[in-house]
Formats: sequence, C-alpha cells, structure tokens
Amino acid sequence: MLEEFTGNSTVLVDVSDRIGTITMNRPEARNALSSELLALLPRAINLLEADDNVDVMILTGTDPAFSAGLDLRELGSSDGGINPGSSGRDRQRGAFPPHAKPLIGAVNGVAVTGGFELALCCDFLIASENARFADTHARVGVMPGWGLTVLLPQAIGVRRSRQLSLTGNFLDAATAADWGLVNRVVPHDELMPTTRSLAADIIGNDQPGVREVLGTYALTSATTVDEAWAIESRRGLEWLKRTSFSPDRVAERRAAIQSRGRTQTQ
Repeated sequence: MLEEFTGNSTVLVDVSDRIGTITMNRPEARNALSSELLALLPRAINLLEADDNVDVMILTGTDPAFSAGLDLRELGSSDGGINPGSSGRDRQRGAFPPHAKPLIGAVNGVAVTGGFELALCCDFLIASENARFADTHARVGVMPGWGLTVLLPQAIGVRRSRQLSLTGNFLDAATAADWGLVNRVVPHDELMPTTRSLAADIIGNDQPGVREVLGTYALTSATTVDEAWAIESRRGLEWLKRTSFSPDRVAERRAAIQSRGRTQTQ
C-alpha cells in the first residue's frame, strides 16, 4: 500500500518508530493543492489510520513551503478537475477523513488559504521559524470550506481571525505563537526532530487512552459550533455556484496577490 507514496509521488508517506509522516511533495509549486494531491491526502490518512504500526501522524511539506493553497492554475483552467466543493464536506468535517490517531502539523514554510486550513485541521502545530500563515480567500474570491471560520477563531479569537481573513495579510511564526495559533516555533533544521520528539512522548502513553482523550476534545469543542460548520459549508457551496473561475480571472487575481506580496516585503 505504501508503494503509491514513494519515489516521485505528489504525497510521500514514511513509517518509522510508530510515526507516520505525510509529506506534500510539489516543491516546484510550493505544494499547491492540485486535484491529485487532494485525492492522495485522504488516502494517506486512511492508510496510516489503519496501520497497526502507527500511533501518531505528522503532516508537513517539502521545502520551501507547507502549502500555498489551492492550485489556482488548475482551478481556473477550462478542463481542470480540481473542485474545492467536492472534497467530501457533506460526509466529513475539514480536509481529512475521520481518524482517531493524533495528527501533528509540522509547518515548514508558508501555509496559505487552503494550506492554512490543512494546518488548522491538525490537532496541534509546531512551526519552523520560516513559517508564515495567511488567509487569502477574500483576495482570490473563494470561500473557506474546510472549517477555517470555525477553527481559526477557536485558536486565536474571532477578532484576530476577522483581521487575518479580511486583510489577507501574512502572520509570521513568532506572532502565530504569541497568538496561540502554533504551540512552538523552532529553528528550521529542528522542526522535524522536535515534532518527532513530541510524537514519541505521545507514543509513550496508553494509546486507547490517547485516542479517547482526543475524541473527547473533538466532541466538547464541537458542541457549540455544529451550526457554524454547516453555515460555512452551505455558504461556500453557494458562493462556488455563483462564481466562475476563468483562466483570465485567475491570472488577474494571481498577479494582484503577487504584487501585494512584494509590497508587504519591501
């Protein structure tokens, strides 16, 4: 089963020391979420969830990025197969299929829009000093569909969340830690060793107990936001039906995003 995730695969999966590591592997596109990557991620989660040799999962990206978000080129092409509204939102919450094992996000670089949502769907986050976060849904003209408007306020509060979503501005790693978005910021070279060390601490505990506690957190955090998930899903699908993504429009928005990014770094 691991064979499809080896070599030059868009998603790499490695299992060692009872840790399953999932690596988004499109470095030339800053790990943008193509239809292929989006199809492989749930399969990788399901594979590790079913593997008796795995107790903890880690999600990361091949440097230099965690994920730059949806592949706008594929999203805007006339024959593109990518569809952010077809990722099973009616059957599951967030970007991943249901799983009982802990999933740690090791954020090695930029996590933007859909990539930001992938990070938020992890149980907790460890960030490299190179990590940066941005919600550019409003810049591009798409709606969140994997729980950003639910999970981001849970992490940093609703007012800070509104600021990030409405401006599209980037949040650096140090501020992300200060705001409570990430648990810890470490030097880039120490990201995976630190994350694996925390995974080993989890593995040293009683695994049925770990999964029961994690499941209880999921239930208690969801009791007040059931309708919020439904609202985001419904409004996102409605927006998608009303909005077209022509190649010209995607190119225009991409140029605007790049221009604003250069302005912010000057």
